[in-house]
Amino acid sequence: MKLGKVEFCHFLQIIALFLCLSGMNQAELSRSRSKPYFQSGRTRTKRSWVWNQFFVLEEYMGTDPLYVGKLHSDVDKGDGSIKYILSGEGASSIFIIDENTGDIHATKRLDREEQAYYTLRAQALDRLTNKPVEPESEFVIKIQDINDNEPKFLDGPYTAGVPEMSPVGTSVVQVTATDADDPTYGNSARVVYSILQGQPYFSVEPKTGVIKTALPNMDREAKDQYLLVIQAKDMVGQNGGLSGTTSVTVTLTDVNDNPPRFPRRSYQYNVPESLPVASVVARIKAADADVGPNAEMEYKIVDGDGLGVFKISVDKDTQEGIITIQKVSLIF
Repeated sequence: MKLGKVEFCHFLQIIALFLCLSGMNQAELSRSRSKPYFQSGRTRTKRSWVWNQFFVLEEYMGTDPLYVGKLHSDVDKGDGSIKYILSGEGASSIFIIDENTGDIHATKRLDREEQAYYTLRAQALDRLTNKPVEPESEFVIKIQDINDNEPKFLDGPYTAGVPEMSPVGTSVVQVTATDADDPTYGNSARVVYSILQGQPYFSVEPKTGVIKTALPNMDREAKDQYLLVIQAKDMVGQNGGLSGTTSVTVTLTDVNDNPPRFPRRSYQYNVPESLPVASVVARIKAADADVGPNAEMEYKIVDGDGLGVFKISVDKDTQEGIITIQKVSLIF
């Protein structure tokens, strides 16, 4: 088969600019050339492009559409015979192209947290025949993050407990803040923790958010609850970073560090000799500064003339000691 006239495909150049804090810089573009392929009896040179990601700053608040980049073909001699079109994500609704110049603009404010990148396809067509003069080219517009989200404690406010009298450095609870900004770019999502309220009793690890005891011998009987305010700040805590706070209520849990004490050193009761067995003679109660199981009482008669005559038991509801007659009768 005899081949027809050799036709080489002119190539497209898409120049994309990304907006950064210091101004507009040109993105890099490279192309690779593959072996010729045959179609409809013609020899063509297929060309494809390896694109770097193009960046557009999010949350652009200008009144004019944001310039993204430019599509251009070598075939375009400036006589209006070539037109440019876009297709793909956001084409026409977000990104528009001037079909005559190839200029691409974003017409809406872009939020990286809603969509991080858009994949589009570009074509250059012969205006008369509406046939492509270049192979379709795909590229990605990545939305460049800015620090527009403060850290948030999604699980706050927190409650936690730690035993009283714990040594310094005892872990209490870990708090965690999340930042919706891009963790792969800059410091917008890099959070450090600090304590705004709760010192000098507690501290927080700046990187992990682990709260620890900072004073020894914290006594529940003196103060049993502390209110902490923890801050998370992005930009590694630097000036200009955004911050969020949460509260942490820490309760000192009881340990059995207080003995029971009777309010009086001695008690005296008159008992009629005719009282039957199991009759209640008296109720006494010791006080214990502890709480819960650590304040549950047990009473014993350990000495005195009444050994074997009386017994003592505990009222579980009131924690009183109930003294009753144990022998059949009392003889005086």
